[in-house]
Amino acid sequence: MRRWRLIAAAGATVLAVSTATVVALTSMTFGSTAAPIVSTPASRPPASARPTSASPAPPSSRSTAAAPRTPLAINGKLHVCGVHLCNQHNKTVQLRGASTHGLQYAPNCYPSAALDALARDWHADLLRIAMYVQEGGYETDPAGFTAKVNTLVDKAEARGMYAIVDFHILNPGDPAFNLERAKTFFAAVAKRNASKKNVLYEVANEPNGVSWAAIRAYAQKVVPVIRAQDPDAVVIVGTRGFSSLGIAEGSNASETIADPVKLPNIMYAFHFYAASHKDNYRAELTRAAAKLPMFVTEFGTVTFTGNGTFDAASTTTWLDLLDRLKVSYANWTFSDIDESSAALKPGTCAGSKFTGTGVLTASGKLIRARLRAR
Repeated sequence: MRRWRLIAAAGATVLAVSTATVVALTSMTFGSTAAPIVSTPASRPPASARPTSASPAPPSSRSTAAAPRTPLAINGKLHVCGVHLCNQHNKTVQLRGASTHGLQYAPNCYPSAALDALARDWHADLLRIAMYVQEGGYETDPAGFTAKVNTLVDKAEARGMYAIVDFHILNPGDPAFNLERAKTFFAAVAKRNASKKNVLYEVANEPNGVSWAAIRAYAQKVVPVIRAQDPDAVVIVGTRGFSSLGIAEGSNASETIADPVKLPNIMYAFHFYAASHKDNYRAELTRAAAKLPMFVTEFGTVTFTGNGTFDAASTTTWLDLLDRLKVSYANWTFSDIDESSAALKPGTCAGSKFTGTGVLTASGKLIRARLRAR
């Protein structure tokens, strides 16, 4: 569950929180051609394709509705080009979607019906899989949590969505504490999913209380473990101060810009909570995105606690900015946890209905509407 943290920022003491927390491709890539994964009249076989009594079609050629093209089918394996995420045709893409909550906190929220709703009703093209390491997560059952992650990777792939495998560190904030766990986990997951085109890796959710140099050193040790199995994988590295590019700890993006991870296909994480993080955060992301490949792997529509005030206006301003910058994003969270950041109303995951707006919170309604408005 969400945890409160005390941090120092710009000479003042403020509260900050770490959370785990899918997403449309750019209009350049999709536009009006990005067919949602639903059955529509346009997908039915035309009359001219139907067999006639004069010339019956053999069984193998009798028409069935053509499978709609998914984000994964259109874009294929992704890579970093300059400061952007690009598809198999070297065109800039913007993934937009949602994050799970911690798999131990919302174990019933990700059945097939829920993933169907995310892909087909929300029109999301990204699922971030938040696997907490501590707090009752991976360290308690490495094999079990690895299997849960792999299952969700498969479910995302089957629906034509991309998946971020998130190694969700929070407490303690120094990623070096989990270095050996990270190596073991990513070696296994990357080996198992190396042939897939939909997997991205996030190696440290929200480092905190440590320098960028320490975070970079951790990444330089973990990324090669992934690349040994999946040489072309896109890897996202958390940034200082709960992935705030250092703002939450009194710094800024300059240190990351000056000393980036010197490996190919690297992106950098940025997190924000719209009711708490406004113009100064937006300005820093804008500055960083001109120099670094950025990915908002987690954001909320509420305060930094993951709860509290729902701020539709600030969220809209943020999403407009991300669209302009072509920065991909995942909303925290596609879950029914009793928090105002959750997209689903409490109790939804105990049922079988995940589609439509009736099961959604105010946050969920805003994010769903945004993803559907391609």
